Amino acid sequence: MTCPYRMLHTCIRVLDLEKSEQFYRQAFGFDIVRRKDYPDHRFTLSYMAPPGGGFELELTYNYDQQEPYQIGNGYSHLAVAVNDLEASHRHHQALGLDPKPLKGLPGQPPRFYFVADPDGYLVEVVRGSVD
Repeated sequence: MTCPYRMLHTCIRVLDLEKSEQFYRQAFGFDIVRRKDYPDHRFTLSYMAPPGGGFELELTYNYDQQEPYQIGNGYSHLAVAVNDLEASHRHHQALGLDPKPLKGLPGQPPRFYFVADPDGYLVEVVRGSVD
């Protein structure tokens, strides 16, 4: 049986849209696919994706939000794959993003690390084939 669905995007709310867009551009090479401004309703949607498309990240910016969003304890993380985990970790260190140390599952070599975006959302960077 073929699945009639495909994943489109994940939405997160951000306090500073430009800062968040810059983070996802610099940290992961994502591009802004489209941006929709709704000034009468006081919000903007920015859709970002890696070059070549696929799954998107929707950043929702509400104009009147003054306080950081509460992420809560049900949210865990987004995940991206990268061919060279160690080079990616060094890149994020050089950007001053304070990535967590490389880790592996119990008894396994390092295969991932986490980095937080400007709003505190965690992104897991996993060693995996991107090509």
